[in-house]
Amino acid sequence: MFKRQISNHAINQIMLIAMIILACLLIFTNLSYYLPGFLGAITLYIVFRERYFWLTEKKNWNRALTSLMFIGLSIVFVVMPLWALIDYLVPRITAFLSNTDQIIQKFNEVKVFMSDKPVLDQIDLSDEALLSFLSNLTRYLPQVINSVAELLINLLVAFFVLYFMQIHAVKMESTVESMIPFSAQSKNDIWADVYNMVRNNAIGIPILGLCQGVVAIIGYSLFDVANPILWGIVTGFATVIPVLGTMAVYIPICIVAFATGSTSNAVWLTLYSFFLIGGIDNVLRFTILKTLGNVPPLITVFGVLLGLNLFGMLGLIFGPLLLSTVGVLFKVYRTEYGRASEEG
Repeated sequence: MFKRQISNHAINQIMLIAMIILACLLIFTNLSYYLPGFLGAITLYIVFRERYFWLTEKKNWNRALTSLMFIGLSIVFVVMPLWALIDYLVPRITAFLSNTDQIIQKFNEVKVFMSDKPVLDQIDLSDEALLSFLSNLTRYLPQVINSVAELLINLLVAFFVLYFMQIHAVKMESTVESMIPFSAQSKNDIWADVYNMVRNNAIGIPILGLCQGVVAIIGYSLFDVANPILWGIVTGFATVIPVLGTMAVYIPICIVAFATGSTSNAVWLTLYSFFLIGGIDNVLRFTILKTLGNVPPLITVFGVLLGLNLFGMLGLIFGPLLLSTVGVLFKVYRTEYGRASEEG
């Protein structure tokens, strides 16, 4: 009986695909240290893309100078504020952790307060739990400080890659488009999803964190929270914590206020935190952030968890993107092959 054999053309194609995958894995493995820089460049490229093309194609601006202008804007509005925050936070958090006597005193007051409260009395507040918590914080802080050098290197990589992505933008995009073996509709769906997710997270999360941080600083100052600027900034950063968000910061602060201060002041602080610090999240999501893109909450939550493990801080952007890509690929499959199967 005649047996059909695989053609040499198909074998060569499979071997070529395998070689490409192997090469990509080798490159990815050996350049993983610089991955945040590449992802940062992609983020900035997508954020600046429309304005860059408008200036270079419509206004005939020089491509190189325009790219350098956007890099300068990135340094002024992204790098410098981030560096100022790190410079402000690191010494104050170090000083806070070194003041163990005050921490233990506050901790004991909180333990007494929570000992007879429903639900709260189930939380482990033993001395061993406190020592373990402080030990983890103390161990993690040097890692953050040491990562500053890695951050600087990846910032240089991001701006270097961004420059060449922008001055060769037209050729790069046409090459990428030609390499995607899908219909024009599927390519548009993929691009729309990538653009929507990157812009939503790269712009939306900082806006949300900034607004919640400012509102938190005001509230903490009004209701006599110690170090209101420090804890306000920490509250703003807590925006990225999945599910809990800023509650992970202001709920413990409110509990400490009840345990160590006047009850009336603590009540007002709690009301302020829940309705203003927490409420501004909903206000912004239904106003400003709604215009950036309507991203399903579950994709954001689980995408952030996935992204932080894979990409570090840039996982806030690319984690949800990676997760939502699965849904887009199902949509592409339905577009590319579902229609053919229905016609057949």
